[in-house]
Amino acid sequence: MDVRRRSVIGTSLAMVVALGLSACGGGGDDAGGSNTVRVTLVNHVWTENIKKALPEFEKQSGLKVEVTQLGEDQLSDQYNVKLNAGSTDLDVMMYRPLQEGKLFAKNKYLADLTEKSKSDSAFEIADFQSGPVQATTYEDKVVGVPIITEQEVLYYRKDLLEKSGFTAPPKSLDELKAQAAKVEADNPGVAGFVSRTGKAAAVTQFSSFLYSFGGDFVDANGKASINSEQAKQAYAYYGGLLREHGPENISTDMSWSEAMAIFTQGKAAFYTEANSLYKNATDPAKSKVSETVGFAAFPAGPAGSKPYNIPSWALGVNEASKNQDNAWKFIQWAAGKEQALAQQKAGVPSARTSVWENPEGAATYPKDLAEATTVSTANGVGHDRPLVEKVAQAREIVGQPIVDAITGKDAAASADAANEAFQKFLDDEAK
Repeated sequence: MDVRRRSVIGTSLAMVVALGLSACGGGGDDAGGSNTVRVTLVNHVWTENIKKALPEFEKQSGLKVEVTQLGEDQLSDQYNVKLNAGSTDLDVMMYRPLQEGKLFAKNKYLADLTEKSKSDSAFEIADFQSGPVQATTYEDKVVGVPIITEQEVLYYRKDLLEKSGFTAPPKSLDELKAQAAKVEADNPGVAGFVSRTGKAAAVTQFSSFLYSFGGDFVDANGKASINSEQAKQAYAYYGGLLREHGPENISTDMSWSEAMAIFTQGKAAFYTEANSLYKNATDPAKSKVSETVGFAAFPAGPAGSKPYNIPSWALGVNEASKNQDNAWKFIQWAAGKEQALAQQKAGVPSARTSVWENPEGAATYPKDLAEATTVSTANGVGHDRPLVEKVAQAREIVGQPIVDAITGKDAAASADAANEAFQKFLDDEAK
């Protein structure tokens, strides 16, 4: 399971919520635009929050908002059908920049928002963190606005570190390995480290290790680079840490939920994961170790601390919409500073720098988590997987060396084989 699927809530059946539609404002396709903005959103806490605030927007703008709310699978199905058909009955679209963003942009499904966003001083596009903006930009054009972010941080057990004589969590990957080994030795039955192990699922969390070793999935020329020396070191480190200090009889199909369960049941000392999942570890109803969990910035590798800082969801405008100006008005409001602060206070991490700098924005987060997130947003990389059109297939390819390293196979040889397959994949996709 992808971490981005963690916040899908409620039913997966389509639910259409028509809010205050006037008799003449049914979302028609008149060339002059409609006073009804048709917004398609995914089942998510962000969506529930924004729906509650819609009457305020309607009153301020004089527009009506028609919301179609879907589960992730249904959302993807609708986009596949309607966007391929050039349908005009979508105005604003909530989409995943790192999953379908490149495909949508390449196929010209997303309107160019560059002029609208950069000429709007109140909206202040420069307030958004660079990593998420990179993911919502295509060929130097702004095609989306990030609304929800995730950063990788280190979860750890404060009590176990103290017991082993450590006064602070590890600041480097070398220290992480040393502390994991010591805590494991001091606490039989407790693993030093846990993280995702599934071939595709692990790619997202592994990416921060890759960047911190100085590697990436492709090089500056767009060529596959998962067999670079830096990438090979990252594969060997991640796989070795799990093989040597991970849970006993470790499986190679763990997603975040299985890894989180091991940590929250008190069976691991360290865990690298998205900050957005932190309540699973701090909620006493879900975690046996809620009182002893600490958070720290992702440990530095040879290239420094370079965790991912990504937008899991963004808002875009359908290129085929005949109501683009009003669609932008909705995005101005929904992704504006006021709503971004309100969302963050409700537990939805924002991509806006000003929100994180505002004491109100960080007040609802554990202090050490807010500090760790600040480091991630400053040093973060704007993707946690290859930036390609067929993301699922690419993750299977680049994730194979992770599995091989965990099971004790030759990680370097596996990286060479995967790089050859990944380059062929890139060549085929470029045709």
